[in-house]
Amino acid sequence: MSSRNKFKFLLLLVALSSTLLNATARVRGQEPPDTSRQRPRTVEQTPPKSPTKPTLQRSAEDKEAKPPDGDVLRVDTNLVNVFFTAVDKNKRFVTTLGQDDVRVKEDGATQEVFTFQRETERPLSIAILIDVSASQQHTLPVEKTAAQTFVDTVIRPRKDQVAVISFTGDATLEQGFTSTPELLKRAIEHVEVVFPPGYIGGGVVVTGVPSATDPDQLRAGSTAIWDAVWVTAEDLLSETSSKARRTIILLTDGVDTSSQFKRAEAIERAVKADTVVYSVGIGDKKNFEGVDKDTLRKLSERTGGRAFFPREESELRAAFAQIEQELRSQYLIAYSPTNKNHDGTYRKVEIEVVNPELRKQKLLLKYRQGYFAQTNTVASDGSRNK
Repeated sequence: MSSRNKFKFLLLLVALSSTLLNATARVRGQEPPDTSRQRPRTVEQTPPKSPTKPTLQRSAEDKEAKPPDGDVLRVDTNLVNVFFTAVDKNKRFVTTLGQDDVRVKEDGATQEVFTFQRETERPLSIAILIDVSASQQHTLPVEKTAAQTFVDTVIRPRKDQVAVISFTGDATLEQGFTSTPELLKRAIEHVEVVFPPGYIGGGVVVTGVPSATDPDQLRAGSTAIWDAVWVTAEDLLSETSSKARRTIILLTDGVDTSSQFKRAEAIERAVKADTVVYSVGIGDKKNFEGVDKDTLRKLSERTGGRAFFPREESELRAAFAQIEQELRSQYLIAYSPTNKNHDGTYRKVEIEVVNPELRKQKLLLKYRQGYFAQTNTVASDGSRNK
């Protein structure tokens, strides 16, 4: 190739390179499309058939995060224990019932009661679950104050244990089980609302551009109530002493937007962990959807708890006081089920008042509505439960 032809070839290469560089720069410099007028994309809330197990994260402030010393859950395969409370029409607790005043049925069949006693000294293992999504922005300060007062009044040294968990799309263990009120109140005080990037509302503006693909941002802008209940029962309460009364106190508006597990699955997990759920429905009705009372009632009733819907601070404090009183005013019934099959099936439990005089009072009995029969498993020593 002659020198002149070589020079023309080099000029052509330079021209082509310049054209490619300019085209690339134009593509990279394009502005994203304007989505300000587009309707927000609705996220499908139906969980997958095989949801990924949620995890309980630990906060940097968590102390004494290990479960309390004591027996790990041991289920007596020959006995079913059911706690219940009795309330009269004036909402006063009835503490004078005897074994002959009630009857227990399982799947419609009357059961023989082996133990009937009042339970006032049983230790408590309580997990306080606090919704810190944006809908709790205006109510969280009042919730924190009421929860701190509850901690001060409920804990009996060296007997009761309380843990604090905050949740949005993820659940975070702010304080593991402890009997030290100072640690618990400090953990509650440190709980803050989590706003996703780009959030604007209630006088709050969060800088940043929300991402539709960043998992952390998606979880921060969501509320996974059922995942929080599920993981608390599975990873926290199921490891506490079998002698303790396991309880979840759930502070939320009941509006779930992102759980992988369904409400029924959260209830099932709580029942299997012998955990009662008390719901305190409180939310921002002005800027959000308000409180889903029906959902919270079903969650609590099916685990043997109650749901409260306070409208002001005094009612919120009264709800916590009522929960404490109810936990201290329980009866325990133990019976050996006539159905001896270890098949993992759900068994419906009913407790009825049979004393004619007491039936006239129309007492309201609150208890867990059923349980899952234990399946045959092989223990670490090679033995098989039956």
